[in-house]
Amino acid sequence: MTSARSNGLDTLRASAILLVFLNHEAFRSQNSALLVVQAVGWIGVDLFFVMSGYLIANQVLAGVNRGKELSLAAFYARRAFRTWPAYWVVLACYFLFPSWMGGSTPPPLWRFVTFTQNFNLATGTAFSHAWSLCVEEQFYLVLPLAVLIGLAFGRRRRQIWYAFGLLTLIGITARALLWTRYGAAWKGNLNGYYPHIFYSTLCRFDEFLPGIAVAVMRNAYPDLWRRLMLRDRLLSGLAAVCVAIAFYLASARFGDDQTGYMPFMTVFGYSILALLFAVAVVAALSPSSPISRVRIPGAYHLALWSYSIYLSHKAVGNILARLLGPLGVSPWELFFAVAGVSVMIGALLYYLIEQPFMRLRDRWFPRLFVDPSSALTGQVSASSS
Repeated sequence: MTSARSNGLDTLRASAILLVFLNHEAFRSQNSALLVVQAVGWIGVDLFFVMSGYLIANQVLAGVNRGKELSLAAFYARRAFRTWPAYWVVLACYFLFPSWMGGSTPPPLWRFVTFTQNFNLATGTAFSHAWSLCVEEQFYLVLPLAVLIGLAFGRRRRQIWYAFGLLTLIGITARALLWTRYGAAWKGNLNGYYPHIFYSTLCRFDEFLPGIAVAVMRNAYPDLWRRLMLRDRLLSGLAAVCVAIAFYLASARFGDDQTGYMPFMTVFGYSILALLFAVAVVAALSPSSPISRVRIPGAYHLALWSYSIYLSHKAVGNILARLLGPLGVSPWELFFAVAGVSVMIGALLYYLIEQPFMRLRDRWFPRLFVDPSSALTGQVSASSS
């Protein structure tokens, strides 16, 4: 239901898919007006990573804070029913109709099935943008295990922040070492930047951490969180500044012909982008902030269909370019055609594939948590009867 969703998060999610779409469409069409957007559009994926970190961690931590026991089987099953069906449909189309879907020869099918396609992924291959889904699925695999391990060692909040710092340092160190080999123009290995850094789980996993940190703040520091949610003007102002800085870093500090991929952006930039977007997520969660109070027309549906739009939009662009290109349509006519059809395909995939499987998920795996006290009570009653 619409009422159960957050206007602010819907706006952020809609913004993320719009950035990604503009980035990919600019790259495909080489439309000179869109190439300006291409310089910043790639950060839409970074925003998705931060939001996923918050949404999934908040779902898990909210139940744990209520004393419930997380069911790993239910967690993995629910995530699979949520993300896999639409992915399998689009993936099947790429392998059944490769010439229409676009891109050069894709990695082996097993790499997609195991969500390891992003490892050493060459650019330009078919369905290459599934790399971010692979990173997300790897995050879904690790997060509940990390929570259970953390609970086994106690609930000391300070240790969580130490862990965040250490993990961020690991990501930064990995990018620093890899930049010396693949990021510097004078080394002549720039083609390795995307396979070994941009698509790499080791170099991008720390972007989930600020989103997780927001979930920790909300669940482990409830008094602080309540006070923070009342500072709507401050949060809105900070979010606006943070988004502006993110756009500046992406457009002006990513790379140039002399340096290659700039060391600051490679080593620290991805972590900084995630921190900046985490501030935007906090502002979006404040009920009285403008981003939460104002319902932007179309943002709800774009957010709702964003996953399927993400999966299918590059193929839509390739197919329409082949069909409409010979007819002499202008670049802008083709752009709006791709945008409109991408939204329609995204909506169809959502209503025909995503939504039915989510209903099955809720029927077969309705609960993510087990209440230990209820289970114990049931055992006692059974043994005494």
